[in-house]
Amino acid sequence: MKNKMKTMRKKLGMTQKQLAMECGVARQTINCIENDKYDPTLELAFKLSKILKVKVDDLFIYE
Repeated sequence: MKNKMKTMRKKLGMTQKQLAMECGVARQTINCIENDKYDPTLELAFKLSKILKVKVDDLFIYE
């Protein structure tokens, strides 16, 4: 599953570490999601979309 997380995160001026802390995950988790090496759980996907102020559908692209 592809995503636009890095772009959205940078638009808000957030670091991976800041985003990870707000979501309650490790920075490495954010890195793996951004690099398409890990698909987040549904709960984490919703947390990410809320923090990044976008809809889940706008953040993740199912191919």
